[in-house]
Amino acid sequence: MTIERKLLDLANKREKALVGGGEDRIAKQHAQGKYSARERLEKILDEGSFEEFDIFVTHRCTDFGMDKSQPLTDGVITGYGTINGRLVFVFSQDFTIFGGSLSKAYAEKICKIMDMAARVGAPVIGLNDSGGARIQEGVDALAGYADIFLKNVLYSGVVPQISLILGPCAGGAVYSPAITDFVMMVQNSSYMFLTGPKVVKQVTREDVSIEQLGGAAIHSGQSGVAHLQFENEDMAFDALKQLLSFLPQNNTEMPPVLESTDPIDRADESLNLILPENPNKPYDIKDIIQRVVDQGEFFEIHPDFASNLVVGFARFNGRPAGIVANQPKVLAGVLDNNASIKGARFVRFCDAFNIPLVTFEDVPGFMPGTKQEYGGIIRNGAKLLFAFAEATVPKVTIIIRKAYGGAYCVMSSKHLRGDVNLAWPTAEIAVMGPDGAVEIIYRKEIDTAADKPAKTAELKEKYSDLFANPYNAARKGYIDDVIDPTETRFRIIKAMTMLTNKRDVNPPKKHSNIPL
Repeated sequence: MTIERKLLDLANKREKALVGGGEDRIAKQHAQGKYSARERLEKILDEGSFEEFDIFVTHRCTDFGMDKSQPLTDGVITGYGTINGRLVFVFSQDFTIFGGSLSKAYAEKICKIMDMAARVGAPVIGLNDSGGARIQEGVDALAGYADIFLKNVLYSGVVPQISLILGPCAGGAVYSPAITDFVMMVQNSSYMFLTGPKVVKQVTREDVSIEQLGGAAIHSGQSGVAHLQFENEDMAFDALKQLLSFLPQNNTEMPPVLESTDPIDRADESLNLILPENPNKPYDIKDIIQRVVDQGEFFEIHPDFASNLVVGFARFNGRPAGIVANQPKVLAGVLDNNASIKGARFVRFCDAFNIPLVTFEDVPGFMPGTKQEYGGIIRNGAKLLFAFAEATVPKVTIIIRKAYGGAYCVMSSKHLRGDVNLAWPTAEIAVMGPDGAVEIIYRKEIDTAADKPAKTAELKEKYSDLFANPYNAARKGYIDDVIDPTETRFRIIKAMTMLTNKRDVNPPKKHSNIPL
């Protein structure tokens, strides 16, 4: 065969691979509001940057007549490219080939690019759209999934791993995204569950739809499996690029610093007016965050889950930071089971990838009640404590208003190796709030008083003057300074600049034993 014919044969094979399962099946994807596997890669990667691996791989199954159909790529497109000039490794599952189902060869392709990503230190992005394990391959398909899970675990905290769920993701397939750092879903076209509606009905008698069982709204708002949900794939791709802009390439690098035009000493007088005069009235903590970060830009993570705690990314003088903040607007900003888990996972991600932490604190305590206690609030609250205590990245804490009880300790206090801990003059730092404290400390005086309401009010004011302020903690060095709220941005930037070369280590160990 001449070189011309060989080149023609090569071109024909590549052309066939480029259409996946065929134009008709691609048209079905489009009809469902979904892009094809290759179109998705074109959308997220810089133009002309994609280099594909293993385009000629096919499955090795000969049972059930599978040897008669061996399409190139075997249903997953793998390789590397760039996003805004930064190297990333990608795999895109192709639903047009065997429903995107996973075979052993398919899994090997994914593992190959994950190994390479870890070797060169670059993020891994998975575009998931698969019917699950390829039944015809039996245990080989299950082995393939387990191989991927192992890579997810070994490279967790080594390179960022991001999963986009753009179609079905069911059965064992869900565990790989669940291990990754961030999961994004698309409304009305993506879903995740271990067992489908039919099995659920057989076993539990529940009649539930796919959306009710594992849709984007369920996982972003109730289970917390998904960090973000979007109306369509384009919005998800835009958010992916924005998220990556805050992250380093790997755990040995610092996050990318951008040039900022926002003055570091910009003072915002409205911060002096943002808190209600009544300390029991709510306000939106995001109003404070947006006033102090660069250009008011805050990329929130998990906005629909446990919204009594706000987490996300922002920049201070161009430097990325992870934000953790109590939200007085929701449940008074109290810490409960879900908020503790949400915060702990985010803190540990930031610590793994050298992203400084800025904490805005206004927390009345942990949520009381049997529901929380039975749900493991002791164990789950300890997760957040553990995460902050273990973190060695720069940690700056601003106490805005309430900081009561164990929740004060947990929210990146000085006692958990907080580097710079500041407070507004409105801060209230004590074992508990005046209402509860007075009832305990001054019970006899109140019981014997002629005018109990007046006496109670007097004692509450006395307690507040003594304890519900930042100065008692500041005298002991637990608070580094009490600051003018308008200077919050400037003081955070100064602290982060000072902490740029911070070095802190934990005792040598195989790994910690966080109370999972």
